[in-house]
Amino acid sequence: MKLIIFYEKPGCITNNKQKSSLRNAGCMVIGRSLLDHQMSHEELYTYLEKRPVKEWFNPNAPAVKNGEIDPNSYTEEEALDLLFHHPILIRRPLISVDGRRMCGFDKSVIEGILELSLEINRVEECTSDTACPPPVSSASSK
Repeated sequence: MKLIIFYEKPGCITNNKQKSSLRNAGCMVIGRSLLDHQMSHEELYTYLEKRPVKEWFNPNAPAVKNGEIDPNSYTEEEALDLLFHHPILIRRPLISVDGRRMCGFDKSVIEGILELSLEINRVEECTSDTACPPPVSSASSK
């Protein structure tokens, strides 16, 4: 049984579907709140580093969707600092499995690592009609 650490936005419908798909495939999934991640800048970077900076951002985050934040306008350092302080902007989930870390739910990559097939469609598209507003928590004031 593969162990997966899964950083998510609590209550996110899409993240719940992703976790269910992993569990249905026989994986043990440990969900953690991305909003209360408690990681260092360096650790957060290990999840993001394989993607271009603009792909570090959640395209469904309200500030990105409404044009308040342009993911193309940040250097790695600036983006990492912004995401560290405003984790609602991070593309979700952050996943750790077998020593590999990734940002976003790339079904084909995950299936390759796990050597199995996942039953899930629309793997990263936000299925909420409320644009995933941040939950009320101490982390949302960071």
